[in-house]
Amino acid sequence: MIPAAKVLPQALIASPERRQEADADREIVLRVQAGEVAAFDALVLRYRERVYGVIYNLIGNREDAADLTQDCFIKAFRSIHRFHAQAAFFTWLYRIAVNSTLSQLRRQRLRSFLSLDQLDTEAPVAKEVIDALTDKSGSDRATFAQELQEKLNDALQRLSIKHRTVVTLFEIDGLNHQEIAEVMGCSEGTVRSRLHYAKQQLQSELAPYLRR
Repeated sequence: MIPAAKVLPQALIASPERRQEADADREIVLRVQAGEVAAFDALVLRYRERVYGVIYNLIGNREDAADLTQDCFIKAFRSIHRFHAQAAFFTWLYRIAVNSTLSQLRRQRLRSFLSLDQLDTEAPVAKEVIDALTDKSGSDRATFAQELQEKLNDALQRLSIKHRTVVTLFEIDGLNHQEIAEVMGCSEGTVRSRLHYAKQQLQSELAPYLRR
């Protein structure tokens, strides 16, 4: 289980956008903690889709992802008094989401795959992968992209839950190394190591299908 929330250094919120988002979240949280319960709806609206995306990409089942997303916000609301204003709310919320999902995976012993439904061949991540791994173009490129995504799903299924989680947070949700480290309760070095290992494993799994 990922450790409980702890106060984050302000430097963790690196970009102006993250800082602005964190400040806005902090104001809402303080209102909720002061008894304005309805204000929590604003946090649900802001993060519902992002939390659902993280959970779905880990668990691979829409109904389970929807249930776990709801459960995440219920837990966050019930624990809101324990949230520290110095922390970034989204990392605290993501930690709850990831913990709940990992617990579900352990209970059900699921080895589900990371869904790439959200990606198309022109999306930044997918395009980068295909550009790096193939010289194909045109209709051949589109066919190869679909085949590669299927093979990538199979390869991701073989990753451990921790490695799949890091890949999901980094590639799908766009968190940086510091943010992932806070969500997962580990060091940045561990995050980089897991990403490096996952990339090596994926390259090894996909090697027979590349540069054909």
